[in-house]
Amino acid sequence: MSRPPASARGGTSPPTAPSPPVRRAAITNLGCKVNQSEMDAVERLLRARGVEIVDGGAAADLHLVNTCTVTAVADDKSRKAVRRARRTSPGAVVIVTGCSVQVGGATLAAVDPAARLVANEEKDGLLAEVERLLGAAAAAGDGPHGPLDGALPTLAGVEIEGIAEGRARIDRTRAFVKVQDGCSFYCTYCIIPRARGPERSLPPEVVLTDVRRALAAGHREIVLTGINIGTYDGGRSERGPRGAHLRAALTLPGLVRRILAETPVERIRLSSIEPQHVDDDLLAAWTEEGAGRCLPHLHVPLQSGDDGVLRRMGRRYLSAEYARVVERVRTVIPGLAVHADVIAGFPAEDEAAFERSLAFIRSLDPAGLHVFRYSVRPGTPAARMAGQVRDGVRKERAAMLLAEGASARRRFAERAVGGRRAVLFEEPADRRDPGAGWIGHAEDYVVVRAAPPGGRPLAGEIAVVRVEGTDPADPERAVGRIEGVVAAPDLCRGLPVVPLPA
Repeated sequence: MSRPPASARGGTSPPTAPSPPVRRAAITNLGCKVNQSEMDAVERLLRARGVEIVDGGAAADLHLVNTCTVTAVADDKSRKAVRRARRTSPGAVVIVTGCSVQVGGATLAAVDPAARLVANEEKDGLLAEVERLLGAAAAAGDGPHGPLDGALPTLAGVEIEGIAEGRARIDRTRAFVKVQDGCSFYCTYCIIPRARGPERSLPPEVVLTDVRRALAAGHREIVLTGINIGTYDGGRSERGPRGAHLRAALTLPGLVRRILAETPVERIRLSSIEPQHVDDDLLAAWTEEGAGRCLPHLHVPLQSGDDGVLRRMGRRYLSAEYARVVERVRTVIPGLAVHADVIAGFPAEDEAAFERSLAFIRSLDPAGLHVFRYSVRPGTPAARMAGQVRDGVRKERAAMLLAEGASARRRFAERAVGGRRAVLFEEPADRRDPGAGWIGHAEDYVVVRAAPPGGRPLAGEIAVVRVEGTDPADPERAVGRIEGVVAAPDLCRGLPVVPLPA
């Protein structure tokens, strides 16, 4: 087992006394789906070693905090999470990792001098560090589950829990599989290239292993995730021994085709993809080989609908180009849901620019919006720009965009009425009221509530739902009646999915 990186030891010598046994662990995860995929790997390692996973507010022997630095608010939440972990578990080993550590490790070290800091550039050693804390280092990697050194994708190298009654325990209904990390686009507002480093991709064999493990664990939907997923190159850019030799270039569409051809995956989504990467090859993979399995939903970041703001942001398209991408994908995939990211209050965004942006967003008729209030990130070009927008104005504009996003989700839910949706159910609509039914996401990402047949739990189940209306309890989601439950495929024989009566 390799020696933990210096930053994982808090910049000091390794402790001479062994760490106390780890029987309970808590994970606090902030930020993007890439962070979530990385913490999935750690959680599965801990569960495989018999460690109980508890909520972040409960006492634990080990607490991991995966931080985010995309905004000043995210940095503040990261610091608060570290303080809360130490306050809740004074004697615990606290490991802090993620983007805030990479960019502002000294600040987090001051928050908790006893914490072990693991910067993103050393995160590949995080599993080994956790393994060491669990007492496996003495086995020199020959324990019952084997060594865990190397890059940290989603599930690779981590044993899946034992299957009970034909199904593994499902911790989440969908699995986030990391295929790519880093970004070299350097938008003027964004600190992520500094926090995550340059673009690099995981080899397809690693991704396929992750997908197969997720399916074996009972997950029925795979979300391919990365910081800039459209730059996927088949692992040629990956740092370390696995990326050292030249590989044949494999683009994202090629990766999707391999997943479809080599696994019985039922549902695939992309977490987010830049508009310039939504090309004909990707759409062909999505609609031809992926028909019925690649879902009619794309999250395509916009950031602004005003061309002047887009230029100052350093985005690689203008509004007309973005609109053409949306028109193209809707033509190829009828009924497609398009979600977008939007930033409110970017420097020099005056009232006229904001109104143009809002009008453009309305013209797109999106299925939903993710709204971010512009946050000054020290060291980025935007932080030095003239025309910084007052915080009060940023809040007002963000509120207007949030209202627009809510309206978009209501309209999209209304359009589902009268149709059928295949819904992956996730959780009870109201844990206090068993009669409230279950909620989940349909293929097009519309949220649907329905009552389970016979009152049985539906977590991780896919059911065909006849949508009968919008939900009186939440007009941004639909409500309907379950017509049939979709059987999980036989992963050993790759049998097709078969609808079963409820």
